[in-house]
Amino acid sequence: MDWWSEITARVLPAAEPIPLAGTPLIGTIVAALAVVVIAPLWRVLRLAITLVHELGHAFAGRLVGRRFTGFVVRGDMSGHAVTVGPSRGPGRIVTTWAGYPMPALVGATMVWLAEAGWAAGLLTAYLVLLLVSLTRVRSLLTLVVLAVATAATATLWWWRDDAVQTHVLVGAGIVLIVGAWRHLAAVASGGRGDRSSDPAVLAQLTWLPRPVWVLSFVLALAVATYVAGATLWVGLNR
Repeated sequence: MDWWSEITARVLPAAEPIPLAGTPLIGTIVAALAVVVIAPLWRVLRLAITLVHELGHAFAGRLVGRRFTGFVVRGDMSGHAVTVGPSRGPGRIVTTWAGYPMPALVGATMVWLAEAGWAAGLLTAYLVLLLVSLTRVRSLLTLVVLAVATAATATLWWWRDDAVQTHVLVGAGIVLIVGAWRHLAAVASGGRGDRSSDPAVLAQLTWLPRPVWVLSFVLALAVATYVAGATLWVGLNR
């Protein structure tokens, strides 16, 4: 078997984009929303939102020159990512800020690139990121969550079907965006006494109060929601 050819065949974009339209797209949207509103399903899937949140801290930290040493995902939607670097300054602010917007930004990217025919390449990038992240796991639950996410991504990537990949990524993108709003609502409605939340930490790092940082998260999520919504709207009106 020519492994290079096999891998290349699973990385290249689709010969032509899979049109998002009609009943298949409606079914994907309904399934994604059902996952978020049905409580037993959400209790499991919300761990994926936390995973992306924590990896968002890690990714942003690496971009600004911080060293990512490990992360934890907990069953109550909380988590913790550790990056090493200056305790204050722009790099710490960017790293702390990136968590809450990241699920929505990743979700919008999924919807947009999948609709454009780039599902295979996007899955390849996510698979590499997940495999690298396995070396930074710091709890058993985190290992289980990351292993399941990696296995699901690898399966979807290896047994390539452009239509299936497109609709799965669109559905996952919707779940991430709606889940990001739910997580943000939870922290926004939480008590001001929680000094460990991202908005509270950002307020401690800067002269801007906590509500301003919450508003910045809202704006980022709104942009991501608009991008994904506009893409889906075009498909629904085909």
